[in-house]
Amino acid sequence: MIMTISTEARALAQDLLNFIDASPSPWHAVKTTEQRLSAHGFSELDEADHWSLQAGARYYVTRGDSSIIAFTLGTQPLVEAGFCIVGAHTDSPGLRLKPQAAFESDNLIRIGVEVYGGPILATFTDRDLSIAGRIMVRTADGFESRLIQFDHALVRLPNLAIHMNREVNDKGLKLDKQNELPLIWGESLVGMKAEQQFLTQIAQKLAIDVRDILNFELNVFDTQKGAFWGANQEFITNSQLDNLASCHAAINALITSENNQFTNICALFDHEEVGSESANGASGSFLNDVINRIAICTNLNAEDKQRALARSFFVSADMAHAYHPNHPSAYEPCHHVMVNQGPVIKTNANQRYATNADTASRFITLCEKAGVPYQQYAHRTDLGCGSTIGPIVASGLGIPSVDVGSPMWAMHSIRESAGVLDQHYMVKVLSALFNPA
Repeated sequence: MIMTISTEARALAQDLLNFIDASPSPWHAVKTTEQRLSAHGFSELDEADHWSLQAGARYYVTRGDSSIIAFTLGTQPLVEAGFCIVGAHTDSPGLRLKPQAAFESDNLIRIGVEVYGGPILATFTDRDLSIAGRIMVRTADGFESRLIQFDHALVRLPNLAIHMNREVNDKGLKLDKQNELPLIWGESLVGMKAEQQFLTQIAQKLAIDVRDILNFELNVFDTQKGAFWGANQEFITNSQLDNLASCHAAINALITSENNQFTNICALFDHEEVGSESANGASGSFLNDVINRIAICTNLNAEDKQRALARSFFVSADMAHAYHPNHPSAYEPCHHVMVNQGPVIKTNANQRYATNADTASRFITLCEKAGVPYQQYAHRTDLGCGSTIGPIVASGLGIPSVDVGSPMWAMHSIRESAGVLDQHYMVKVLSALFNPA
């Protein structure tokens, strides 16, 4: 039977691909999110300023250029309604440039990188890679952050020919992280040091003096754009579906919310892939700081704030492992979640996910309200289970929490895949959260 995909679902999936293509780094992801929020009536707040919030209004605040929290301040008292919160993360596993990245080797300039998180390193070989991130630029008053993105293929990690690696198809591609991951950037020019050549190209891109570059944070990304695929074009593929798909779904649900009675929050954090232990990460104070500021502006005392939290609900949205028919032994037999069959509720007895029976039931009720299917997932007992920001936020705020995500293939590959319908389903159920009856 041919799967029916509505025009609305296809348009939403294309918008997701556009969102990812415009967001090749966490700093770009936040900027892209800011642009969308501003276009839908959200006002920017600064953590260093005095806040004066109005009921029914829309706001957002960033931290470190790579984390962002957006919220709508409801007209209903918080002690009665609580907070509806969705959390996701802006970062993805991959390769990050070292502070002094460029070096000369055999008349070539190579770029030194560190492994960020847990990427499938082999997928970075033989791809049209480039560089994006933020540059700290000297100004008359100090310095400022500037985004940079090279759209063309700039660097590459060529494979070793099979004639020199005869066992690659039998034992898999293994790369020494120190010696075999540096990227080829170009031929060395006589009379100019490698780092100077590299920084000069950055300066030219930003139209600044190379001497005004103070520092940078840059990552590698795939220049190939996102695409639909499959017999009925029912699948999508791109980099960073984990977890920009969840960010996109959360923000779409928030900006289209028409109910201004409830206080709804989207919290998109950096550094989830490396443990969240940072000022910008979910283990930091960012979300609690924003909630405290909202409480102050709405004249909640300490007890009323705790009452509001007790009536709150947190949805940790992070992608889920879809069943791969070529590798059936990798999955728990009764937990084969399928692409294009709805959001996945993720459970782990050791609290790697925040889900429990109560919070799973809450999410199931939301799915039923939204008219979308849902699935449940548990990892194989003999395999280590990944984690999310769910347990971190749940333990930090003490509010009921659930871990969910859309099913996908090839998680942490540079080229991941998911379903067209699942993005539509996720937006619908998060919209149901933000628009309670």
